[in-house]
Amino acid sequence: MSIQVKFFASLREQIGISDTEIESAATAGHAWDMATQNAARPTNTLVAINLEYAQFEDKINDGDEVAFFPPVTGG
Repeated sequence: MSIQVKFFASLREQIGISDTEIESAATAGHAWDMATQNAARPTNTLVAINLEYAQFEDKINDGDEVAFFPPVTGG
């Protein structure tokens, strides 16, 4: 099993990596824990699974891409 995990914007700077690959995880939250070695999640962190907004409790599968990013604002 292989899952691609990506971090964007300020999360990339806080975590210190832009992307990594983990062998397995049951949920997006578990992927965060595995990729960050259990770092605390910043408030309002957003998650996407295969380019679709998701929740930390959502299940992931082999080959999925999980992305984490801070809240997005526009103007």
